[in-house]
Amino acid sequence: MSKTASRERRARNVRAQDKREQDAFVGRPFEGLQSETEWVAMREVVPAATATVRLTDSVGEQLAGVEVTLATVLPLTWPGLVTPDGRRMLAMQSPARSGDLSRDLAQALELALTAPPNHRVVLSGLPGRGRRLQDLIEAEPLKVRSHPNFDFWLNTVEPADEEVTGGMKRANSVMEPTVRVQPDLSAYWCQTGGKAQLRWVLPWQEDAALQALSRVYAQDQLTLGTDSRYIGAYRAHGLLIPVWDLPGEPTAADWEPVVGRVAEALTTAEANDEPLTAPERRARDGLRLRQMTLR
Repeated sequence: MSKTASRERRARNVRAQDKREQDAFVGRPFEGLQSETEWVAMREVVPAATATVRLTDSVGEQLAGVEVTLATVLPLTWPGLVTPDGRRMLAMQSPARSGDLSRDLAQALELALTAPPNHRVVLSGLPGRGRRLQDLIEAEPLKVRSHPNFDFWLNTVEPADEEVTGGMKRANSVMEPTVRVQPDLSAYWCQTGGKAQLRWVLPWQEDAALQALSRVYAQDQLTLGTDSRYIGAYRAHGLLIPVWDLPGEPTAADWEPVVGRVAEALTTAEANDEPLTAPERRARDGLRLRQMTLR
């Protein structure tokens, strides 16, 4: 076999391997992590937020217990970086590159762990087989801190970078105000396109969540009150994110009591293992038509 033919064969094998890894889609990449709904919210709902996680001893004794800062977005859409003072940061909303988002994020984190201070992570190609976030992060609740803007970028690079500062100003100018409604729920009030919405990451697998929504909808208990409207749900990383249009006047805190009431109804409905009634099946069929998949 000629050298050219050999190189072409190796290239085909690499492309085939890449395709197999790309096709190995993981529908629920954050399953097994504490506060799964908060991981999904950082990925899909909250525009500007940070949270802190700790590394397991699987990364080595020197790094065991070291804190890493998760951020929804980092300057110039970098997937990860090391700040001038040595803090590691990982961007949750980086584009997916393979079929396993947890592996994608884990690779960016691993590169940040070996990078020097004041350095950004650069990714190329598919991540290949390796550890996932579940292997690198301690199993602890995730406490997400929402920010009113992206000013937290300012201390991530040194010296002050005009490109970063300009990107921060542009991001701030288009950011949708987003506020948590209840401390124990991944439910967020946001202002989008001149109207208010509630976006709520439910803690159950998609089918179980849809069934709970169907039971509550059939009982006319899915409403959040006068002038609110349930408009559908996003399918995101194995969970559902139902969305309501809201009247613009009340603030996020004003919605806490009614969201708590709906949460109780959904929890009761999810625990009901009886077959759906005919009205509930009709409600399920209608709600399913109002779903959209996020990838």
